[in-house]
Amino acid sequence: MIVVVMGVSGSGKTTVGEALAGRLGWRFLDADDFHPPANVAKMAAGKPLTDDDRWPWLDRLAGELRAINVTGGHAVLACSALRQAYRDRLAGAGDVRFVHLAGDLPTIAARLEARQHRYMPASLLASQFSTLEVPEDAVVVDVRDPVAAQIDAIVSALGTSAGKRP
Repeated sequence: MIVVVMGVSGSGKTTVGEALAGRLGWRFLDADDFHPPANVAKMAAGKPLTDDDRWPWLDRLAGELRAINVTGGHAVLACSALRQAYRDRLAGAGDVRFVHLAGDLPTIAARLEARQHRYMPASLLASQFSTLEVPEDAVVVDVRDPVAAQIDAIVSALGTSAGKRP
């Protein structure tokens, strides 16, 4: 099983994803590590990515997830996956479940002001919220809850299959 922890920048994808992977004893992947240099440069310049920028990145991620699924492995991926089309692309890799870290603009904007991302400026947050298509089939977690409570909620919602270690 692959669990994709998704949401806008600043929602806590990496923090929650790493904690979830640690709890389950699974591999953790950060989608940010898979962006090509051109995407990173574009975002660092404060320009939102287009779908044309995203498709090769999503295909690379889907390939990585497929390879994990084929071997019967498990992983947690932190990935924005803001639109349904992006989630569909990732879901094509096999047994993929989505967890949406949901929060409002003021809460997440405050978080972004308090951190420094390697290339994602806070100025792009509004574009992320405008791109976000709230998933209908995801586990939804409130970003205001403590991380431990978020992890408990995710593991509970995913059921016993997520509690098994590879």
